Amino acid sequence: MHSKPVNIAIAVTGASGAIYAKVLFDTLLKHKEQFANIAVIISDNAKQVWEYELNNTDYNKYPFTFYEKNNFNAPFASGSSSYTALIVCPCSMGTLGRITAGISNDLVTRAADVMLKERRKLILLTRDTPLNLIHIKNMETITLAGGIICPATPSFYSKPKTFEELAKTVTDRALSLAGIEVNSFRWNE
Repeated sequence: MHSKPVNIAIAVTGASGAIYAKVLFDTLLKHKEQFANIAVIISDNAKQVWEYELNNTDYNKYPFTFYEKNNFNAPFASGSSSYTALIVCPCSMGTLGRITAGISNDLVTRAADVMLKERRKLILLTRDTPLNLIHIKNMETITLAGGIICPATPSFYSKPKTFEELAKTVTDRALSLAGIEVNSFRWNE
């Protein structure tokens, strides 16, 4: 566990898989003692997907600091900030492509660029299938640049019984990759 609370940013894009963002938010709340700040960017498309897939607008109810997609004054838009990680959950292929190309046209892509240039954790929970060669090459580029591709591919070792438990196998993995201690299933432990 971190010796002192950290700052972390979460971006939610319009890819299908709002359940992943919800479960990630819920887990962050359970481990809030590990964080000084939890910053969130949620795109307009992500809100629509959340409302369609989860039948609610509960993204508004989380006690995090929310930033508009064009707010380049957000602290994590600068390398001088103390934010240690950005998790994009879920990450659309369009967002992946813009990050790969270095197109910082909104706060999500700018924050991703900052994480890469500062050699901090950038974790992309990509959510699409099947993948075309452009997607695969974009994932390769992000990996070579120091980012982590963590596909939203659930595991079944823990024998999940609900959609939330299934999604948690992915989001807990992402948080662990960001250096956050969560009580998650570990194979053979």
